[in-house]
Amino acid sequence: MSDHLKEMPPAALLLGREIVSVDQQSGEVRLRFIARAEFANRHGTVQGGMLAAMLDSATGNAVMAKLPSHLTAVTTRLDTQFLKPAALGAVIASARITHQDERTAQVSAELTDSEGKIVATARAELRVRKRKISP
Repeated sequence: MSDHLKEMPPAALLLGREIVSVDQQSGEVRLRFIARAEFANRHGTVQGGMLAAMLDSATGNAVMAKLPSHLTAVTTRLDTQFLKPAALGAVIASARITHQDERTAQVSAELTDSEGKIVATARAELRVRKRKISP
């Protein structure tokens, strides 16, 4: 697994992110998130912003899986489509790179509920850049 994916930033911890599988050749990742009660909207389902954060994490991890440790990627655009309400609990994200060059990457992703139904999709554009090392 890429060194990048071994890191757990605070947002990943909040989302309960767990890496299920990684294909470094294709840049496809599967992640599991846990939508806790704190993620609920007034209807008792997962608030859309939390779903978007999960999709953002998934698309970023797809790119990071293929990058050497001296590079990183940041999201410059995330287009999200909400298809149906997502229940609290486990949510699975699948993301795959559709295009990548030295400076940019395009990724598509989907979130499925515990029944395997797609609840949201996204397309993301990411900028590849040198990683700043913290002192």
